[in-house]
Amino acid sequence: MLQSKLPHVGTTIFTRMSQLATEVGALNLSQGFPDFASPQPLLDAAMRHLAAGHNQYAPMTGLPRLREQVALKVAGLYGRAVSAESEVTIVPGATEAIFCAVQALIRPGDEAIVLDPCYDSYEPSVQLAGGRCVHVPLNLPDFSVGWQRLRDAITPRTRLIFINSPHNPSGALLSRADLDQLAALIRDRDIYLISDEVYEHLVFDGAEHASVLAHDELYARALVVSSFGKTYHVTGWKTGYVVAPPVLSAELRKIHQYVNFCGVTPLQHALADFMAEQPQHIVELPAFYQAKRDLFCDQLAGSRFTFTRSPGTYFQLADYSAIRPDLDDVAMSEWLTREHGVAAIPVSVFYQQAPADMRLVRFCFAKREETLLAAGELLCRI
Repeated sequence: MLQSKLPHVGTTIFTRMSQLATEVGALNLSQGFPDFASPQPLLDAAMRHLAAGHNQYAPMTGLPRLREQVALKVAGLYGRAVSAESEVTIVPGATEAIFCAVQALIRPGDEAIVLDPCYDSYEPSVQLAGGRCVHVPLNLPDFSVGWQRLRDAITPRTRLIFINSPHNPSGALLSRADLDQLAALIRDRDIYLISDEVYEHLVFDGAEHASVLAHDELYARALVVSSFGKTYHVTGWKTGYVVAPPVLSAELRKIHQYVNFCGVTPLQHALADFMAEQPQHIVELPAFYQAKRDLFCDQLAGSRFTFTRSPGTYFQLADYSAIRPDLDDVAMSEWLTREHGVAAIPVSVFYQQAPADMRLVRFCFAKREETLLAAGELLCRI
């Protein structure tokens, strides 16, 4: 009889809630994707390159033009001069990047520390590499790092720590001081980092993203993952990138070439064109999404949900304790979808073991204005 390598893994909550939203005709504020159009010049570029015949394999590491644009962005935003040839790798999605990075770093018996709540692909990637995840809960209610907890979780088997900022699902941000604390904690240890920065441009209220790319000590032992899909409103293109020192990039590429070999060629051409021709897009993105956050939160203020405005990402957490404290968050998400026409994601699914009294759901505000207004009206009726 076949024994599953992932016996505790089923269909993800994101798929389940999106399917339920479709079945009952609910507004889908669960899975994290925009319901508005991608930039027209980007779509035009994709069509242009499809028609031009750019439809064969790209180089395994990504088109040179696109890697050069990423290197220019990293230099401009974070002050780090990286080699497009040896430090930037284009991948078909950030999830594939995380998987390949884990396979490159984790050996059987190794431990990887994840900070709960965390994205659901981290642990299966570690398990498939023969490692074990050690879950360290973030502090509530602000989802900050408990440095003593993290220190206590480190053992001689610890080989990898995952960090994620801006943080999914909470939107919390790591500061430069946080990165300094992390550097001091692992300075004399053989520990590597995967820094999940897919929401790097979605930081609000005048804050700046503290990237590992801007931290000399941490970058030396890190693989930094980001996403064109999140940045350019094309999540279905499943295109991302990894920036890492040459030695770590080389190990990542050894795995990547046998998982997917390369990303989609015409889409890489289109992204390279758009980055070169529309550099203002990433500059304007924080204000674009902050306006959506504020519109949704202004609507939600008239409801019985309680919340603190998200510092980053395109997700907003809301506490429903005053509405249905008798329901756990999975049941609450299903109830909201079936009975009130708005789909959400339960926050407990991001934990190994969520606090028993947690009553939080996550809404995605990467939606058209009319979608957010309609959702707000429905939620205020509860």
